Amino acid sequence: MRKPIIAGNWKMNKNMAETKALVAELAPLVKGADCDVVLCVPFTDLAVAKKAVKGTEIKIGAQNVHWKESGAYTGEISANMLKELKVDYVIIGHSERRQYFGETDETVNLRTQAALAARIKPIVCVGETEKEREDGLTEKVLYRQITEGLKGFKSKDFDKIVVAYEPVWAIGTGKTATAKDANETIGYIRSVLNKKFRGAGDKVRIQYGGSMKPSNCKELMAEEEIDGGLIGGASLKAGDFSQIVNYNK
Repeated sequence: MRKPIIAGNWKMNKNMAETKALVAELAPLVKGADCDVVLCVPFTDLAVAKKAVKGTEIKIGAQNVHWKESGAYTGEISANMLKELKVDYVIIGHSERRQYFGETDETVNLRTQAALAARIKPIVCVGETEKEREDGLTEKVLYRQITEGLKGFKSKDFDKIVVAYEPVWAIGTGKTATAKDANETIGYIRSVLNKKFRGAGDKVRIQYGGSMKPSNCKELMAEEEIDGGLIGGASLKAGDFSQIVNYNK
């Protein structure tokens, strides 16, 4: 059985005081959850977030990591820096990073390597744009992102890797793939992982990351292939996020 994982991606939101307050409000609402709960917060909030979740089961994640240990990479953060902060997870290859900051399948691969070397669990994002979907290219795009972005990894590595399927057209737009469509697409991702990485697809946890919210989380999470959610806007409100975490209650 794959344990579900619900991760909040705060993106560029919340200062340190707001982080402390939101965690304090959220913690009792998700106590005893049947899934792993992760908050991926801005770099400036990581230290206070780690302190705020102490004594809870909530894990903390970053939103990006560089592949080099150090060097002339202004504005980047290394895996060792995250390790020093005792970060548990890191999002890699989010569509916004690909769209605005030049992230590629190659850099996704390098960043994932760096995270695993530092014993930080990567949440690797894949997904197609609306035009790619309309042109019937969804499977082709996902195949490339998976095989190139995760090239060279072994089946055992997928015990630590989480994959997030986030159709770009459904991120922050209010649009959502139907539960059936999301399940079928994630099933395809799992089949590629099984074929290319010696059965890794059966054990890797794959999240859905396209506008999951309290109103649709039960339906999405009821699908066999969906192991959790990468939650954007709904993760910024304790009530909404806790409803998603407690989808089965």
